[in-house]
Amino acid sequence: MKTVQKLLLVNLFLICISLTAQNDKALALNSTTNSNVGIFQFDTETLDYGTIKQNTDGKRSFTFKNTGNAPIIISKVKGACGCTVATKPNQPIMPGETAEIGVKYATNRVGNFNKSITITSNASEGKKVIRIKGNVLKMAVNNLEKSKSVVSN
Repeated sequence: MKTVQKLLLVNLFLICISLTAQNDKALALNSTTNSNVGIFQFDTETLDYGTIKQNTDGKRSFTFKNTGNAPIIISKVKGACGCTVATKPNQPIMPGETAEIGVKYATNRVGNFNKSITITSNASEGKKVIRIKGNVLKMAVNNLEKSKSVVSN
């Protein structure tokens, strides 16, 4: 009998904890949607370079709009590695305004790529991850350069 009472008590305790956690999540969601924050709305969150030639221009940009009701201040943008360099707007992005995050991929690297850029800001998502992807084809060596390399060997 005591075992049944203990099991009931443990189950009641777990149910209370679960309900409290769900209530906390609802309150957090409510405070985020009701507070004055900037909200990123990107045209696309993944920029596809497609298939490009080696050493071509790797500059692209992500366009976004602040659909929130407070300015967005971007404190940092960082690529996942040294081959991806991102730039940010220096001024706050006011509600309703559009801005760009610049990105440059090192196209001297041959092959498929899929890289992330992390944006740190005061927006509703403190850290926002956007991505670039594509494929860099090795530059073809022309016949004159081929014959030079054969003669020099």
